[in-house]
Amino acid sequence: MPRNRVLPLLSLLLCLALPGRAPAAPGAEILPDPSLSIGLAAIRDRALAPVDFDALAFDGLRALALIDPAVAAMREGGGRIGLSYGGRPLALFPPPPANDAAGWALLIQAAAQDLAPISPPLRAAGLERVRTVVFDAMLGHLDRFSRYAPPSEAVRRRQARDGFGGIGVLCRPTPDDVTLMGVLPGAPADRAHLRAGDHILAVNGTALAGLDSDQVSALMRGPVHSPVALTVRAADRQQARVITLTRDHILPPTATLSDWRDGIATIALTGFSDGTDTELAAILDDLARHPGPGLKMTRGLILDLRGNPGGLLDHAVAVASLLLGRGRVTSTRGRHPASQQTWNAHGPALAAGLPLVVLVDGGSASAAEILASALQDSGRAVLVGTNSYGKGTVQYLQPLPNGGELALTWSRYYSPSGYPLHDLGVLPQVCTAGALNQPDRALDRIAAAPDAPRRLLADWRDSRLEQSQARHGLRRLCPAENHQGNALDPLVARRLLDDPALYRRLLAPAPTSFP
Repeated sequence: MPRNRVLPLLSLLLCLALPGRAPAAPGAEILPDPSLSIGLAAIRDRALAPVDFDALAFDGLRALALIDPAVAAMREGGGRIGLSYGGRPLALFPPPPANDAAGWALLIQAAAQDLAPISPPLRAAGLERVRTVVFDAMLGHLDRFSRYAPPSEAVRRRQARDGFGGIGVLCRPTPDDVTLMGVLPGAPADRAHLRAGDHILAVNGTALAGLDSDQVSALMRGPVHSPVALTVRAADRQQARVITLTRDHILPPTATLSDWRDGIATIALTGFSDGTDTELAAILDDLARHPGPGLKMTRGLILDLRGNPGGLLDHAVAVASLLLGRGRVTSTRGRHPASQQTWNAHGPALAAGLPLVVLVDGGSASAAEILASALQDSGRAVLVGTNSYGKGTVQYLQPLPNGGELALTWSRYYSPSGYPLHDLGVLPQVCTAGALNQPDRALDRIAAAPDAPRRLLADWRDSRLEQSQARHGLRRLCPAENHQGNALDPLVARRLLDDPALYRRLLAPAPTSFP
């Protein structure tokens, strides 16, 4: 018979009681895991839609079976929660009070600790594995964008957003060493005259032969201003040398000037991180000072957002400010009061009056779609390409004491004209879907029906979130495709900028009022 667990949940004690097995030491108090309880509370309070939290938490408890299939949890009479192993009853727990995140966290910990002495998989798994399966099971019932990142993954995500202490190299491990594929301009490696093709044999005396990318990164990265010794062999030499570099704050560039000719500049944005708007401002400023006609005399600017997965919303808004000056960028709406916000461009515009074409494709997502829709809805830019991804939800980042983090969907983005981006995306005025290597075909469509883009865009803006079938039909009008690196869209954009009358005709009129 199982033994009832009737102690208060704030001081749950181990009481393993199976025939032929001694119970765990009585009085061994379970120390609450703050990461589990804080994560459960975030799911309860901030999920986009109302949730049956107790049912969701029970599914998290049942997920222990993913670690050991012999584990089973079931509802018993009086709301009690039964735990069994291999079909043999183990324990009964009193139900936590309704919506009690801390109580459910303690219950899940108590269950895992009760099972550990008799379940080798659970004993080997440890608390972090328990957290992962519990969070994954709960978030899996919400949406495909909510996720839990354990500490190692969370560190990588934070470094991508905020930068890290390093030397500024792109490298490829080989069986014998590490080969440099690129060096970030101005970074410590660049100042030390390292170049693509050079080989790094060791870091601080540790040989790199046979190590994978994560292991190499862990050795090269460290606190900003800390020294790191590299054993380096230049690409054109046989002799290795040891050099000492001082790590700096490294933020991988996300804005690059990819083309500048015939009075048209093309700038590619690969994401939105802590430095994206600063990088873009520097490029625009440099173009304005460029020998020759200068930025204000150019024929246009092409902003390439193809393959851009998004990133930090506030920096996407800052980019919009550089191109818009003033105006609505996006609004967000969710269940939690703090998720209901409006984001406006705050200027000053650095490219005011310059014709602007934005390239989008099926890989343009999230913050990239916000920027594209803001530039389109304001009448600032013409979009060229295919439907974007349609990722119109906001993830609330909940850092956890263990170093992990929850990314929890808690609101939706709305364009300035009022349509929800989720599962719809943005519609380019000039659709290049299905026109690969046929630039004339995309513009011929416009010539054959010059008013069609505005009519389609009006239908796009009128669509509502609940009209899923109609929205899917709209997306089929210009199917999302991967055009990243394809020469078609920039060529179409250039031809469009060569025809100012057509460009002006395709500009979408700005909404007269905001919803």
